[in-house]
Amino acid sequence: MSKLGTIGAKLHRGEISYDFVGKRKLWFTVSLVLVAISLLGLFARGLALGIEFKGGVEYQANVKVTDSTVDDFSNAVKATNAEDLGDPVVTTIGTDKVRVQTRPLSQDDITKVRAAIAQEAGVQPNQVSNSQIGASWGDQIANKAIWALVVFLFLVFLVIWAYFREPKASMAAIIALVHDVLITIGVYALVGFDVTPATVIGVLTILGYSLYDTVVVFDKVRENTRGITGSNRQTYSDAANLAVNQTVVRSINTTLIALMPVGSILVVGTVVLGTGPLKDLSLALFVGIAIGAYSSVFIAPALLAAFKEREPGMQALRRRVMARRAQTAGSAGTPVPALAGAGATGATAAPAGATRVQDVRPKSKGVTAGTPVASNRPVKSTGAAGRPQPTRKPRSKRGK
Repeated sequence: MSKLGTIGAKLHRGEISYDFVGKRKLWFTVSLVLVAISLLGLFARGLALGIEFKGGVEYQANVKVTDSTVDDFSNAVKATNAEDLGDPVVTTIGTDKVRVQTRPLSQDDITKVRAAIAQEAGVQPNQVSNSQIGASWGDQIANKAIWALVVFLFLVFLVIWAYFREPKASMAAIIALVHDVLITIGVYALVGFDVTPATVIGVLTILGYSLYDTVVVFDKVRENTRGITGSNRQTYSDAANLAVNQTVVRSINTTLIALMPVGSILVVGTVVLGTGPLKDLSLALFVGIAIGAYSSVFIAPALLAAFKEREPGMQALRRRVMARRAQTAGSAGTPVPALAGAGATGATAAPAGATRVQDVRPKSKGVTAGTPVASNRPVKSTGAAGRPQPTRKPRSKRGK
Protein backbone atom coordinates (compact mmCIF):
# COMPACT_ATOMS: atom_id res chain seq x y z
CA MET A 1 0.00 0.00 0.00
CA SER A 2 1.26 3.49 -0.85
CA LYS A 3 2.11 6.01 1.83
CA LEU A 4 -0.95 8.12 0.97
CA GLY A 5 -3.13 5.01 1.07
CA THR A 6 -1.75 4.07 4.49
CA ILE A 7 -2.46 7.55 5.80
CA GLY A 8 -5.95 7.40 4.34
CA ALA A 9 -6.66 4.09 6.06
CA LYS A 10 -5.47 5.46 9.41
CA LEU A 11 -7.57 8.60 8.94
CA HIS A 12 -10.64 6.50 8.15
CA ARG A 13 -10.17 4.34 11.25
CA GLY A 14 -9.58 7.39 13.43
CA GLU A 15 -6.04 6.36 14.38
CA ILE A 16 -4.74 9.75 13.25
CA SER A 17 -6.78 12.92 12.84
CA TYR A 18 -6.39 16.55 11.83
CA ASP A 19 -8.68 19.11 13.39
CA PHE A 20 -10.27 20.56 10.24
CA VAL A 21 -13.49 21.66 11.92
CA GLY A 22 -11.85 22.88 15.13
CA LYS A 23 -9.70 25.35 13.16
CA ARG A 24 -12.63 26.78 11.25
CA LYS A 25 -11.81 30.36 12.28
CA LEU A 26 -8.51 30.06 10.40
CA TRP A 27 -10.19 28.70 7.25
CA PHE A 28 -12.93 31.33 7.39
CA THR A 29 -10.28 34.04 7.66
CA VAL A 30 -8.39 32.68 4.65
CA SER A 31 -11.61 32.54 2.62
CA LEU A 32 -12.60 36.07 3.59
CA VAL A 33 -9.20 37.35 2.47
CA LEU A 34 -9.51 35.53 -0.89
CA VAL A 35 -13.04 36.84 -1.41
CA ALA A 36 -11.95 40.38 -0.51
CA ILE A 37 -9.11 40.24 -3.05
CA SER A 38 -11.51 38.92 -5.68
CA LEU A 39 -14.04 41.65 -5.05
CA LEU A 40 -11.30 44.27 -5.11
CA GLY A 41 -10.11 43.03 -8.48
CA LEU A 42 -13.70 42.83 -9.72
CA PHE A 43 -14.59 46.44 -8.79
CA ALA A 44 -11.18 47.94 -9.54
CA ARG A 45 -10.47 46.31 -12.91
CA GLY A 46 -13.80 44.84 -13.86
CA LEU A 47 -14.45 41.87 -16.09
CA ALA A 48 -13.16 41.81 -19.66
CA LEU A 49 -16.49 40.91 -21.21
CA GLY A 50 -16.29 39.20 -24.54
CA ILE A 51 -17.97 40.50 -27.63
CA GLU A 52 -20.86 38.10 -27.00
CA PHE A 53 -21.85 40.11 -23.90
CA LYS A 54 -21.05 43.72 -24.78
CA GLY A 55 -21.68 43.61 -28.53
CA GLY A 56 -19.37 44.73 -31.35
CA VAL A 57 -17.76 43.59 -34.57
CA GLU A 58 -15.21 40.81 -34.91
CA TYR A 59 -12.84 40.38 -37.87
CA GLN A 60 -10.57 37.46 -38.64
CA ALA A 61 -7.90 37.15 -41.32
CA ASN A 62 -5.17 34.67 -42.18
CA VAL A 63 -1.71 36.12 -41.74
CA LYS A 64 1.76 35.00 -40.71
CA VAL A 65 2.02 36.01 -37.09
CA THR A 66 5.13 37.92 -36.01
CA ASP A 67 6.15 39.86 -32.93
CA SER A 68 4.73 43.10 -34.39
CA THR A 69 1.45 41.67 -35.69
CA VAL A 70 -0.68 42.99 -32.83
CA ASP A 71 0.71 46.53 -33.02
CA ASP A 72 0.58 46.65 -36.83
CA PHE A 73 -3.09 45.67 -37.05
CA SER A 74 -4.06 47.90 -34.14
CA ASN A 75 -2.47 50.94 -35.80
CA ALA A 76 -4.03 50.06 -39.16
CA VAL A 77 -7.55 49.91 -37.67
CA LYS A 78 -7.09 53.16 -35.72
CA ALA A 79 -5.97 54.89 -38.93
CA THR A 80 -9.46 54.44 -40.39
CA ASN A 81 -10.80 57.03 -37.90
CA ALA A 82 -14.11 55.17 -37.69
CA GLU A 83 -16.72 56.75 -35.46
CA ASP A 84 -16.87 55.39 -31.87
CA LEU A 85 -14.05 52.99 -32.71
CA GLY A 86 -12.33 53.16 -29.34
CA ASP A 87 -9.34 50.89 -28.75
CA PRO A 88 -9.57 47.78 -30.92
CA VAL A 89 -8.71 44.45 -29.29
CA VAL A 90 -6.20 42.56 -31.46
CA THR A 91 -5.24 38.99 -30.61
CA THR A 92 -3.48 36.24 -32.50
CA ILE A 93 -4.85 32.74 -32.94
CA GLY A 94 -2.05 30.26 -33.29
CA THR A 95 0.61 31.25 -35.80
CA ASP A 96 -1.51 31.94 -38.87
CA LYS A 97 -4.54 33.98 -37.88
CA VAL A 98 -5.34 37.37 -36.33
CA ARG A 99 -8.56 38.51 -34.69
CA VAL A 100 -9.69 42.14 -34.31
CA GLN A 101 -12.64 43.19 -32.13
CA THR A 102 -14.18 46.65 -32.11
CA ARG A 103 -17.21 48.40 -30.70
CA PRO A 104 -20.50 48.33 -32.67
CA LEU A 105 -19.97 50.30 -35.90
CA SER A 106 -22.06 51.52 -38.79
CA GLN A 107 -22.03 49.58 -42.02
CA ASP A 108 -19.73 52.10 -43.74
CA ASP A 109 -17.21 51.98 -40.89
CA ILE A 110 -17.33 48.16 -40.90
CA THR A 111 -16.39 48.23 -44.59
CA LYS A 112 -13.46 50.64 -43.97
CA VAL A 113 -12.07 48.60 -41.07
CA ARG A 114 -12.37 45.41 -43.10
CA ALA A 115 -10.45 46.97 -45.97
CA ALA A 116 -7.70 48.18 -43.62
CA ILE A 117 -7.29 44.74 -42.13
CA ALA A 118 -7.16 43.15 -45.60
CA GLN A 119 -4.49 45.64 -46.74
CA GLU A 120 -2.34 44.97 -43.66
CA ALA A 121 -2.73 41.20 -44.08
CA GLY A 122 -1.98 41.34 -47.82
CA VAL A 123 -5.24 39.67 -48.84
CA GLN A 124 -8.46 40.65 -50.58
CA PRO A 125 -11.27 42.26 -48.45
CA ASN A 126 -13.57 39.34 -49.18
CA GLN A 127 -11.01 37.04 -47.48
CA VAL A 128 -11.52 38.88 -44.17
CA SER A 129 -14.48 37.44 -42.27
CA ASN A 130 -16.54 39.65 -40.01
CA SER A 131 -19.47 39.11 -37.66
CA GLN A 132 -21.53 41.77 -35.93
CA ILE A 133 -23.20 41.34 -32.54
CA GLY A 134 -25.59 43.97 -31.25
CA ALA A 135 -25.29 45.36 -27.73
CA SER A 136 -28.88 44.44 -26.89
CA TRP A 137 -28.25 40.81 -27.80
CA GLY A 138 -25.15 40.82 -25.58
CA ASP A 139 -27.23 42.18 -22.68
CA GLN A 140 -29.73 39.38 -23.17
CA ILE A 141 -26.96 36.79 -23.03
CA ALA A 142 -25.55 38.32 -19.84
CA ASN A 143 -28.97 38.40 -18.17
CA LYS A 144 -29.65 34.80 -19.14
CA ALA A 145 -26.31 33.74 -17.70
CA ILE A 146 -27.10 35.42 -14.38
CA TRP A 147 -30.57 33.88 -14.29
CA ALA A 148 -29.11 30.47 -15.05
CA LEU A 149 -26.76 30.82 -12.08
CA VAL A 150 -29.58 31.92 -9.73
CA VAL A 151 -31.88 29.10 -10.81
CA PHE A 152 -29.04 26.59 -10.42
CA LEU A 153 -28.33 27.70 -6.86
CA PHE A 154 -32.03 27.64 -5.94
CA LEU A 155 -32.47 24.11 -7.27
CA VAL A 156 -29.32 23.00 -5.46
CA PHE A 157 -30.74 24.37 -2.21
CA LEU A 158 -33.98 22.40 -2.64
CA VAL A 159 -32.29 19.16 -3.68
CA ILE A 160 -29.85 19.14 -0.75
CA TRP A 161 -32.65 20.02 1.66
CA ALA A 162 -34.75 17.14 0.34
CA TYR A 163 -31.84 14.67 0.42
CA PHE A 164 -30.46 15.45 3.87
CA ARG A 165 -33.73 16.80 5.33
CA GLU A 166 -31.65 19.51 6.89
CA PRO A 167 -31.89 23.16 5.75
CA LYS A 168 -28.61 23.97 7.48
CA ALA A 169 -26.83 21.58 5.11
CA SER A 170 -28.34 23.47 2.16
CA MET A 171 -27.23 26.80 3.61
CA ALA A 172 -23.66 25.58 4.13
CA ALA A 173 -23.47 24.13 0.60
CA ILE A 174 -24.85 27.30 -1.03
CA ILE A 175 -22.45 29.55 0.89
CA ALA A 176 -19.56 27.33 -0.23
CA LEU A 177 -20.74 27.52 -3.86
CA VAL A 178 -21.06 31.32 -3.76
CA HIS A 179 -17.56 31.39 -2.26
CA ASP A 180 -16.29 29.36 -5.25
CA VAL A 181 -18.02 31.60 -7.80
CA LEU A 182 -16.71 34.85 -6.30
CA ILE A 183 -13.11 33.63 -6.20
CA THR A 184 -13.28 32.24 -9.75
CA ILE A 185 -14.73 35.50 -11.12
CA GLY A 186 -12.13 37.45 -9.16
CA VAL A 187 -9.35 35.46 -10.80
CA TYR A 188 -10.82 36.31 -14.21
CA ALA A 189 -10.85 39.99 -13.29
CA LEU A 190 -7.25 39.92 -12.04
CA VAL A 191 -5.87 37.87 -14.97
CA GLY A 192 -7.83 39.78 -17.61
CA PHE A 193 -9.16 36.81 -19.58
CA ASP A 194 -12.27 37.47 -21.65
CA VAL A 195 -15.57 36.34 -20.18
CA THR A 196 -17.37 34.41 -22.90
CA PRO A 197 -20.24 31.90 -23.00
CA ALA A 198 -17.58 29.21 -22.58
CA THR A 199 -16.67 30.85 -19.27
CA VAL A 200 -20.28 30.61 -18.10
CA ILE A 201 -20.33 26.92 -19.03
CA GLY A 202 -17.10 26.39 -17.10
CA VAL A 203 -18.45 28.14 -13.99
CA LEU A 204 -21.61 26.03 -13.98
CA THR A 205 -19.50 22.90 -14.46
CA ILE A 206 -17.22 23.60 -11.53
CA LEU A 207 -20.25 24.35 -9.34
CA GLY A 208 -21.49 20.85 -10.07
CA TYR A 209 -18.09 19.37 -9.30
CA SER A 210 -17.77 21.26 -6.02
CA LEU A 211 -21.32 20.33 -5.06
CA TYR A 212 -20.62 16.64 -5.69
CA ASP A 213 -17.59 16.72 -3.39
CA THR A 214 -19.53 18.57 -0.69
CA VAL A 215 -22.42 16.10 -0.80
CA VAL A 216 -20.00 13.19 -0.30
CA VAL A 217 -18.58 14.82 2.84
CA PHE A 218 -22.05 15.72 4.14
CA ASP A 219 -23.23 12.16 3.61
CA LYS A 220 -20.39 10.90 5.81
CA VAL A 221 -21.25 13.55 8.40
CA ARG A 222 -24.84 12.31 8.47
CA GLU A 223 -23.63 8.75 8.94
CA ASN A 224 -21.36 9.72 11.85
CA THR A 225 -23.96 11.89 13.58
CA ARG A 226 -26.91 9.51 13.39
CA GLY A 227 -28.30 9.22 16.95
CA ILE A 228 -25.51 11.36 18.37
CA THR A 229 -27.75 13.12 20.91
CA GLY A 230 -28.36 9.83 22.72
CA SER A 231 -24.72 9.51 23.80
CA ASN A 232 -22.09 11.64 25.47
CA ARG A 233 -18.96 10.43 23.72
CA GLN A 234 -18.45 13.16 21.07
CA THR A 235 -19.91 16.46 19.97
CA TYR A 236 -21.36 17.24 16.55
CA SER A 237 -18.13 19.02 15.60
CA ASP A 238 -16.11 15.94 16.59
CA ALA A 239 -18.25 13.69 14.40
CA ALA A 240 -18.10 16.15 11.49
CA ASN A 241 -14.32 16.39 11.81
CA LEU A 242 -14.06 12.59 11.72
CA ALA A 243 -16.12 12.59 8.50
CA VAL A 244 -13.76 15.09 6.88
CA ASN A 245 -10.74 13.00 7.88
CA GLN A 246 -12.37 9.91 6.43
CA THR A 247 -12.98 11.57 3.03
CA VAL A 248 -10.03 13.98 2.68
CA VAL A 249 -7.75 11.52 0.86
CA ARG A 250 -10.50 10.74 -1.63
CA SER A 251 -11.01 14.47 -2.24
CA ILE A 252 -7.28 14.96 -2.85
CA ASN A 253 -7.09 12.07 -5.30
CA THR A 254 -10.13 13.11 -7.35
CA THR A 255 -9.01 16.75 -7.42
CA LEU A 256 -5.50 15.94 -8.66
CA ILE A 257 -6.84 13.56 -11.29
CA ALA A 258 -9.28 16.24 -12.53
CA LEU A 259 -6.72 19.06 -12.50
CA MET A 260 -4.12 17.28 -14.63
CA PRO A 261 -6.12 17.10 -17.89
CA VAL A 262 -7.72 20.52 -17.28
CA GLY A 263 -4.26 22.02 -16.74
CA SER A 264 -3.11 20.50 -20.02
CA ILE A 265 -6.08 22.03 -21.83
CA LEU A 266 -5.29 25.39 -20.21
CA VAL A 267 -1.68 25.29 -21.43
CA VAL A 268 -2.72 24.31 -24.96
CA GLY A 269 -5.47 26.93 -25.11
CA THR A 270 -3.26 29.73 -23.76
CA VAL A 271 0.19 29.02 -25.18
CA VAL A 272 -0.52 27.14 -28.41
CA LEU A 273 -3.87 28.53 -29.57
CA GLY A 274 -3.60 31.90 -27.84
CA THR A 275 -7.35 32.41 -27.54
CA GLY A 276 -10.65 30.72 -28.08
CA PRO A 277 -13.20 28.68 -26.11
CA LEU A 278 -10.61 26.21 -24.80
CA LYS A 279 -8.73 28.91 -22.91
CA ASP A 280 -11.90 30.45 -21.45
CA LEU A 281 -13.36 27.10 -20.44
CA SER A 282 -10.16 25.59 -19.02
CA LEU A 283 -9.32 28.56 -16.79
CA ALA A 284 -12.75 28.47 -15.17
CA LEU A 285 -12.48 24.71 -14.70
CA PHE A 286 -8.95 24.81 -13.29
CA VAL A 287 -9.61 27.56 -10.74
CA GLY A 288 -13.06 26.27 -9.86
CA ILE A 289 -11.99 22.66 -9.27
CA ALA A 290 -9.14 23.74 -6.97
CA ILE A 291 -11.31 26.20 -5.00
CA GLY A 292 -14.20 23.73 -4.92
CA ALA A 293 -12.03 21.04 -3.35
CA TYR A 294 -10.84 23.55 -0.75
CA SER A 295 -14.36 24.65 0.14
CA SER A 296 -15.74 21.10 0.36
CA VAL A 297 -13.06 20.12 2.90
CA PHE A 298 -12.39 23.30 4.88
CA ILE A 299 -15.48 25.50 4.51
CA ALA A 300 -18.72 23.55 4.01
CA PRO A 301 -18.31 21.01 6.90
CA ALA A 302 -17.13 23.75 9.26
CA LEU A 303 -20.16 25.90 8.37
CA LEU A 304 -22.51 22.96 8.90
CA ALA A 305 -20.96 22.22 12.30
CA ALA A 306 -21.16 25.89 13.31
CA PHE A 307 -24.86 26.01 12.37
CA LYS A 308 -25.71 22.75 14.15
CA GLU A 309 -23.81 23.62 17.33
CA ARG A 310 -26.26 26.48 17.92
CA GLU A 311 -29.18 24.09 18.39
CA PRO A 312 -30.25 23.54 22.03
CA GLY A 313 -29.92 19.77 21.71
CA MET A 314 -26.36 20.02 20.41
CA GLN A 315 -25.45 22.52 23.12
CA ALA A 316 -26.74 20.12 25.77
CA LEU A 317 -24.74 17.33 24.12
CA ARG A 318 -21.60 19.45 24.24
CA ARG A 319 -22.09 20.11 27.95
CA ARG A 320 -22.47 16.39 28.64
CA VAL A 321 -19.39 15.54 26.59
CA MET A 322 -17.32 18.21 28.30
CA ALA A 323 -18.47 17.05 31.74
CA ARG A 324 -17.62 13.43 30.91
CA ARG A 325 -14.18 14.39 29.64
CA ALA A 326 -13.52 16.50 32.73
CA GLN A 327 -14.55 13.61 34.97
CA THR A 328 -12.36 11.17 33.05
CA ALA A 329 -9.39 13.52 33.25
CA GLY A 330 -9.93 14.02 36.98
CA SER A 331 -10.15 10.30 37.63
CA ALA A 332 -6.99 9.61 35.70
CA GLY A 333 -5.01 12.15 37.72
CA THR A 334 -6.21 11.04 41.22
CA PRO A 335 -3.88 8.61 43.10
CA VAL A 336 -5.48 5.44 44.49
CA PRO A 337 -5.41 5.54 48.36
CA ALA A 338 -3.65 2.73 50.22
CA LEU A 339 -5.56 0.38 52.50
CA ALA A 340 -5.65 1.44 56.13
CA GLY A 341 -3.29 -0.63 58.36
CA ALA A 342 -1.61 -2.34 55.41
CA GLY A 343 1.99 -3.40 55.91
CA ALA A 344 4.78 -3.75 53.45
CA THR A 345 3.07 -6.69 51.79
CA GLY A 346 -0.35 -5.09 51.83
CA ALA A 347 -1.87 -7.70 54.22
CA THR A 348 -2.49 -7.76 57.98
CA ALA A 349 -1.17 -10.62 60.15
CA ALA A 350 -3.70 -12.90 61.78
CA PRO A 351 -3.50 -13.26 65.55
CA ALA A 352 -1.87 -16.39 66.91
CA GLY A 353 -4.17 -19.32 67.39
CA ALA A 354 -6.91 -17.93 65.30
CA THR A 355 -8.95 -20.14 63.04
CA ARG A 356 -8.05 -19.68 59.41
CA VAL A 357 -10.90 -18.29 57.44
CA GLN A 358 -11.16 -19.06 53.73
CA ASP A 359 -13.24 -17.32 51.08
CA VAL A 360 -14.77 -20.24 49.27
CA ARG A 361 -17.82 -20.85 47.12
CA PRO A 362 -19.72 -23.74 48.73
CA LYS A 363 -21.44 -26.14 46.40
CA SER A 364 -24.36 -26.68 48.74
CA LYS A 365 -27.53 -24.74 48.17
CA GLY A 366 -28.66 -22.12 50.60
CA VAL A 367 -25.21 -20.74 51.19
CA THR A 368 -24.34 -17.51 49.48
CA ALA A 369 -21.34 -17.62 47.19
CA GLY A 370 -18.33 -15.97 48.68
CA THR A 371 -19.53 -16.41 52.33
CA PRO A 372 -16.61 -16.99 54.69
CA VAL A 373 -16.73 -20.45 56.29
CA ALA A 374 -14.44 -21.98 58.92
CA SER A 375 -12.14 -24.76 57.88
CA ASN A 376 -12.21 -28.06 59.88
CA ARG A 377 -8.50 -28.52 59.45
CA PRO A 378 -6.45 -27.65 62.49
CA VAL A 379 -4.37 -24.55 62.29
CA LYS A 380 -0.75 -24.79 63.11
CA SER A 381 -0.04 -22.71 66.15
CA THR A 382 2.83 -20.31 66.14
CA GLY A 383 5.37 -20.07 68.87
CA ALA A 384 6.98 -17.03 70.34
CA ALA A 385 9.43 -16.89 67.49
CA GLY A 386 6.63 -17.07 64.98
CA ARG A 387 7.69 -20.56 63.73
CA PRO A 388 4.92 -23.06 63.12
CA GLN A 389 4.68 -25.85 65.74
CA PRO A 390 3.85 -29.48 64.86
CA THR A 391 0.40 -30.70 65.75
CA ARG A 392 -0.01 -33.71 68.04
CA LYS A 393 -2.44 -36.58 67.54
CA PRO A 394 -4.95 -37.29 70.25
CA ARG A 395 -3.70 -39.65 72.97
CA SER A 396 -6.29 -42.28 72.06
CA LYS A 397 -4.91 -42.58 68.47
CA ARG A 398 -1.25 -42.78 69.26
CA GLY A 399 0.47 -46.07 68.36
CA LYS A 400 -2.22 -47.11 65.97
